[in-house]
Amino acid sequence: MTFGRVVAAAALLAVATACGSGTTTAGGGGGGKVGIDHPRADSDFWNSYIKYVPQMAGELKVDLMPATNSQNDVAKLVNNVQALTGQGAKVIVMAPQDTGAIANTLQQLENKKIPVVTVDTRPDKGKVYMVVRADNRAYGTKACEFLGEKLGGKGKVVQLQGALSSINGRDRSEAFLECMKTKFPGITVFSEPTEWEGSKAASMLQTRLEQNPDVKGIYMHAGGVHLAPTLQVLKQKGLLVPPEDPKHVFVISNDGIPQEFEAIRKGDIDATVSQPADLYARYALFYAKAAADGKTFKPGPTDHDSTIIQLPNGLEDQLPAPLVTKENVDDQALWGNQVK
Repeated sequence: MTFGRVVAAAALLAVATACGSGTTTAGGGGGGKVGIDHPRADSDFWNSYIKYVPQMAGELKVDLMPATNSQNDVAKLVNNVQALTGQGAKVIVMAPQDTGAIANTLQQLENKKIPVVTVDTRPDKGKVYMVVRADNRAYGTKACEFLGEKLGGKGKVVQLQGALSSINGRDRSEAFLECMKTKFPGITVFSEPTEWEGSKAASMLQTRLEQNPDVKGIYMHAGGVHLAPTLQVLKQKGLLVPPEDPKHVFVISNDGIPQEFEAIRKGDIDATVSQPADLYARYALFYAKAAADGKTFKPGPTDHDSTIIQLPNGLEDQLPAPLVTKENVDDQALWGNQVK
């Protein structure tokens, strides 16, 4: 899998079959301004995504409006979207963190015939032109299999969940628990909902380790907000030790930020699943421009190692997200090794 510039921007927009089987052009198109709302600025993952957006907009020649940031607040997201459409946005790109609370806004945009591309999260209801995301259930399964094997199928692990109001939090959590129940029934899982907040993660992990000092594994749903507080708690408990030390607690994360890679190299954590922040930005804008141009897509494999699937309310391009361990952490194709 290649995670750099997969194909040239011109080829992406010129070749009819570039993304999804049976890609066609609908109507006359005509382009237009793309409005984008960023979900938050307190996560290393999202800050990386935000940096990629203008770069990708330039490469794809997207008429991108100045971005707004809803700061993990659905009310701000609604207001920002209203402002963007009022300023002439013909397509909206957003990443709603509360995937159940955005349905009314999506309905309003549909009524105005303004296509919506969502990034990283899939709205529970409401029409979307395209969801640009990775398979979040696969994240939970990969984390389960990694920890289950490291612990030999026995022991206790803590799952630091995101927010269960988010499809991502639910997908990761449900898949992790289902896999543990099926493949590693000898492992006890303590699930702690953190609402994607580092302070809550630290508090819950601290309490859980005090109650269960024999915990030997941790699954963090989001390294961008969970990594620093988790390492701090482990250090305070004298558990931040190399993997070969019997006291080592095995940790797997999600995101693929440079800080996680460095922690893997140091032996502080053991693995992460790399969400492709660069490809999230590239294909969010690619599909936004395609929507403005009147293009349509169908389910099927793409030319960038992903698969478009059918949703009840639209389509989703599931981008590749590899497991990263000490064996491949230095792979320069990973976006986390390209951030300067």
